[in-house]
Amino acid sequence: SGGKKKLSKAERLRLQREEERRLKEEEEALLLAEQEEAARLEKERIEQEQMEKLKAKDQERREAELAELQSLEQKFLSAQQWKRDCRAYAKWEHYLSCDGSPDPTVLQEINTFISLWSEDQDEDIQVVMEKGEQVLTLIEKLQFLLLDTPPSEITEKEAGQYQESILELQHLLQQKYNAATEHLLRTAYMYEDSETGNMQAVIKDKNVTFCLWGNLKKKLRFKNHVFCDAQHGFDLPRSLAVSSVAVRILHTRYDHLSPLWLHCQRLPQWEGLDSKELIQLAKGNGEEPEEEVKEGREEFNMPAAEEMCSDERRSPVSFQENSTNTAAINEAVEETEKKSEILAISSQVQEPVMHEETMEKEEARTDKSIVDLQQFVPVGGVYHIDALQLPPQAKQIRDWRMMELSDAGLEAYPYPPPEEAEDATQPPVQLTLRLPDNVLYFEAPVVARWDPAGQHWRTDGISNARYEAQERIVTFEMGAFHPVALLQQAHLNMPYQGWELQPTGGDEALLRVAAVFATIQIQIKGKQCMLSSVVAEGKEVLSHITGQWINPLALRASLRRAGVNIFPGENAHKYVSVPKKAPLAEVRAYQQMALAASAFAFAWSKWNVEAGQEQVVFKAREHLQAESVEDRDWSLYMFNGQKAQKLKLTESSEAFSEELEDDSEFHSTLYHMLKDSASKEAINKVERASFLFIDVVYQLLLATRVLTHS
Repeated sequence: SGGKKKLSKAERLRLQREEERRLKEEEEALLLAEQEEAARLEKERIEQEQMEKLKAKDQERREAELAELQSLEQKFLSAQQWKRDCRAYAKWEHYLSCDGSPDPTVLQEINTFISLWSEDQDEDIQVVMEKGEQVLTLIEKLQFLLLDTPPSEITEKEAGQYQESILELQHLLQQKYNAATEHLLRTAYMYEDSETGNMQAVIKDKNVTFCLWGNLKKKLRFKNHVFCDAQHGFDLPRSLAVSSVAVRILHTRYDHLSPLWLHCQRLPQWEGLDSKELIQLAKGNGEEPEEEVKEGREEFNMPAAEEMCSDERRSPVSFQENSTNTAAINEAVEETEKKSEILAISSQVQEPVMHEETMEKEEARTDKSIVDLQQFVPVGGVYHIDALQLPPQAKQIRDWRMMELSDAGLEAYPYPPPEEAEDATQPPVQLTLRLPDNVLYFEAPVVARWDPAGQHWRTDGISNARYEAQERIVTFEMGAFHPVALLQQAHLNMPYQGWELQPTGGDEALLRVAAVFATIQIQIKGKQCMLSSVVAEGKEVLSHITGQWINPLALRASLRRAGVNIFPGENAHKYVSVPKKAPLAEVRAYQQMALAASAFAFAWSKWNVEAGQEQVVFKAREHLQAESVEDRDWSLYMFNGQKAQKLKLTESSEAFSEELEDDSEFHSTLYHMLKDSASKEAINKVERASFLFIDVVYQLLLATRVLTHS
């Protein structure tokens, strides 16, 4: 009974048939697999042959296509020459105007201006504000020249001179505000408040809000104050409330404190590109190379209404395959690097020793309280908050008013007192700041104080910060009196949710960028652009800077001042989670998209993320009519800077594939890839497009970097 049970005859037959069936199925499966593998190999062979034919055909016409593209790229050189002529003409026009204003590029004139205003004893605050507006204009012109002038057109000496003039003008302007403050405090009786008996004054213009309070009565119950016209306020500790102290809150809508204004948030320098591809060789008579891919530089506070003739930044390079004059190219690269060092001078420290500067940066990385200005940016200007010694007040003796004069000038009131500076129990000052209405804060701003010793913003020494979004008020406590800035993450609106560029008429186009918190639409027309709308939380905002035709550089500055940054900095990839794209593919794509922008629409594709680092993917289509583009009308294109192809892929496909569209070919340029399926009207429109329009489109594409940060 414990032995194996014998199988019946029927059971053995059943098992035998199953085994035969299994063997037959395996044999059939193996045969089918062999047939499928053979078919696959045959298909791959055919595809490989077709691919080789397409590559050979592309190679045959490559030289002709590059020559045709190079002919179109002459428009970039034309734009560069136009801007060079405009700079010269603007200088000549200023000379002929004889309006009394100095030319900031002429050292003698700017020095004379500085000397005359330094000697001027008029300390009236209104006069200082009016003169200050002229000073700001001079500073902006110098900053613009440093930003806009190609390195080959400005010497190291000139760049250093401009930077030094900027520093002197900034210092003089602050000195004049201090002198005007002292004058106001000496005549405090003229601004006495009827209820408290203390002095209070609020004076405004478009650049500055000047709030001054003088503790004339020294009564403890008046230790807090709110400036009604500005809604800034403070609550003083007991020791200050009974002292001869004045409090000044000087809100400047510009920022003359943040260092490295040329480098913060600058555009990428495209280090991955070969030097031959970074230099634009001049045409004809063996001139020296003049242009490079435009290096990013920090924005300056350029008024939106100001339209200067030399209003665009440097235009793109022509990426020529057969570059010559290598020695000249290398020489130009070295020259550019030297010029970049001049531009790297801090706005507060002149020509620091490079080794010491590097050491300071290393220390800054270890100190978490030091603000990284590539990650955070001051928005809304600077609040200079000072405690000041109240000077002796005028005394009324019969019909005479007598005032004690002193050469000491405006003096800071020491708080905390030096002997108590280390006392941890020293009560802080509570401050309330009303945020400007023309600036957007998408998140609670970070409050930072200026450290003059280290020349940077710090977040330590500030406590109990509260942000009331509805009232647009920030309240915080500070252990001493410092300049204060409200910081916002530089890249909080990135990565973009989508973007689209479409032509809207002759030499006109519309660029739409859907950022994280806002949707921005920019109209382009000829040599200018206009912010047509900014929509946040379902409503249009920033009406004060919309509807104005300005140049791209001024538009970028206006948007940044308003708290809307859609212009990635050089190190944006450290703070934005996006796949990095090869500079060669990205720059060439922007360049050729700009060349075709008068007749073709371009837009975001979700497959760009899947395409890898070496190539970009985007949607495109011919667009000659004003009506909106339907999703079904788009085609997907892939470009790596040297090869363009039309993909069979669609936005609704399940997986990414590089398979070519049926009856499609390779091309060496994106322009010729688009040309394959374009109408004659579209090609004619591209050929007739204005070089200034093309240059503006390129500047905006390169500034927003939509192919990387979407």
